[in-house]
Amino acid sequence: MNKQSALALLLVGALTILATISCTGKGGKEERHVPPLKIGAMSSMDYLPYVVAEKMGIYDSLGLEVEIVKFFSANDRDAAFRAAQVDGTVIDYTGAAIQHAAGMPLALITAHDGYFEMMATDGLSTMEDLRGKKVGVSRNTVIDYSTDLMLRAAGMEPTDVEKPEVNKIPLRLEMMLGGELEGSVFPDPFITIAKSKGFASLSSTKSLGISVTGTMMRREALDEKSESVKLLLRGYNLGVDYLLSHPRSEWQSILVEDAGIPEGLVDQVTLPDYRHAALPSAKDMEETLAWLHEHDLVPADYTGEGLVDGSYLPQ
Repeated sequence: MNKQSALALLLVGALTILATISCTGKGGKEERHVPPLKIGAMSSMDYLPYVVAEKMGIYDSLGLEVEIVKFFSANDRDAAFRAAQVDGTVIDYTGAAIQHAAGMPLALITAHDGYFEMMATDGLSTMEDLRGKKVGVSRNTVIDYSTDLMLRAAGMEPTDVEKPEVNKIPLRLEMMLGGELEGSVFPDPFITIAKSKGFASLSSTKSLGISVTGTMMRREALDEKSESVKLLLRGYNLGVDYLLSHPRSEWQSILVEDAGIPEGLVDQVTLPDYRHAALPSAKDMEETLAWLHEHDLVPADYTGEGLVDGSYLPQ
């Protein structure tokens, strides 16, 4: 072997070693290098497993950078999604279907386990007690949808109550405190806050056995960051496992800082029955689409085809 050949072999060997080192992290573990993801969310219990996975270093261990972008209004959240400022967002099925029916390329990739409850002012103890009363809603949203389902489950019709439109959740709670509304549907942290004020829970999506929220992703993100999306859901599952296997004292600061639960009420929060990532049930989607058609919020021929995509669920 001449001197030039020997030098070439040494160079190839050195490059191989450098390549191995560059894709190996601490302790010799292989690190993945995948595109980061931005996920939008409003204060709720739905996205808690994502936050736990981020805060506890689970996503770091998977080699995925996840940024949770907080929003304080559904309009701002949806505008950011349409403008591609986030890759995906936690949203209700009604909102996802409306955007999909309007031609937005997106898909729901998992269901969530957060729930909504019908809260009522002092003296009201059953759904029937709401007959003729003012129940605040955010029109054509999951709040409106859940209100209708809870009324019908109690043998009533949506027309049996007055439904003034009050879009902002904090304002609805304030109006109930002021006696301007007798009832309204809330997610946590507002459920816990309302109960601390003496309000009663008359019904819930949980008691009805329905799921109404999930994570939707832009189709562009699904196509271009498919590995990242798969790791996102893998981390979600590990976040669920962490929540179920560790005492609340170890992660209750997340409830205060990220879910918006007042510190004095953190022990009173009833957690959802968290499950691993799974697709929305056919029944939940059928009922959502039926309600949207009933209210002319989607075209008459819209079937929801392509709205749900299970390709990214961990195997």
